Amino acid sequence: MQTSHGFVAPGYGGVLELFDSFLGEDPQYSAQLAAYQDGVQVVGLSGGPDVAPDSVTGAYSCSKGVAAMVIGLLVQDGLLDLDQTVANYWPEFGVHGKDRLLVRQALSHQAGLMGVEGGFPLEEFTTPAAAARLAAAAPAWEPGRQFGYHALTIGIIMEELCRRAAGETLQEAYERRIRRPFGVDFFLGLPEEQESRYRNVLFSADPEQPWMDPLSLEGLNSNASVSTIMELPNIRAVRAAGMSAAGGVGSAEGLARLYAAATTGTNGGAPFLNTATVGLMSREQVWGLDRSSGLDNAFAVVFMKPHPSRNFGSHRAFGHEGANAALGFADPVYGLGFGYIPQRQEDGRTPGRAHRLAAEVRRSAADLS
Repeated sequence: MQTSHGFVAPGYGGVLELFDSFLGEDPQYSAQLAAYQDGVQVVGLSGGPDVAPDSVTGAYSCSKGVAAMVIGLLVQDGLLDLDQTVANYWPEFGVHGKDRLLVRQALSHQAGLMGVEGGFPLEEFTTPAAAARLAAAAPAWEPGRQFGYHALTIGIIMEELCRRAAGETLQEAYERRIRRPFGVDFFLGLPEEQESRYRNVLFSADPEQPWMDPLSLEGLNSNASVSTIMELPNIRAVRAAGMSAAGGVGSAEGLARLYAAATTGTNGGAPFLNTATVGLMSREQVWGLDRSSGLDNAFAVVFMKPHPSRNFGSHRAFGHEGANAALGFADPVYGLGFGYIPQRQEDGRTPGRAHRLAAEVRRSAADLS
């Protein structure tokens, strides 16, 4: 029977038992799990045939939560005002009724810009050319009147706002201000020298998948020029560019450390986001029926919020899931930073493994308080 590698702190034995139970029931199960509590790592586990303690892999839309940390710093610095219009920073954006759309609305999936007809070539995603095409596009609904998950285009919006407000790319800002100084093992742009650590995400293609109309909302959202979203981080050019919507690469420890460094600080250091900024970024903006998926969803500024179908934390928690059921979040109630990355795609809906592990970590933290 498979067993895990790594450690849990005293009081977190239930987390180890649950993680090992997943290894025991599925011989193909491979994953990393990490958690920080009040800035100290309390869980660091890995296991399964396809993962190593020091390997990195794709975390898909967990990248949005990572990129949102840069947005938080811009807000904290006064360079970006959530209650200002997007067009104030990006004048070309203010066409087709988008001139009144606020930054907080655009960054909570209310813009109606699921994609563009014809899709974006992969090599264009992180460039000003993609931003220019998106700015010129007409929205699918009256901006700010409803919401629908912008699976890839919210990354384009974040990246262009960073260029306009800070004069550097989001990837540069992340590397300079967060990843390097806080030792975060998660990359928005995997360097060539780290490639030996990368392991492909494993997923199953569905041969029965029906044809998707590229001009439907679903087709625009998934970008018609991409054959399958699941392939993205396994493409070297994508993970090298660090597409902020879905191209991030890292370890579970990296995700957990990022959220801890942002909210509690790590190993005695101060957090890089202050309490006021955390409150602004993590306050729920929308909840209800997602126009894109037809499912219930809840978002703060970029970050996902817990709700009955995605119950990963307390009411103050904020983070993001990925298409392979990876999960990273902070929970200020418990002082937690959490990261989970499976090597093989899982069904991320409740009661998924990530949510069960997150609940066990929270229970352990609560029992120790």
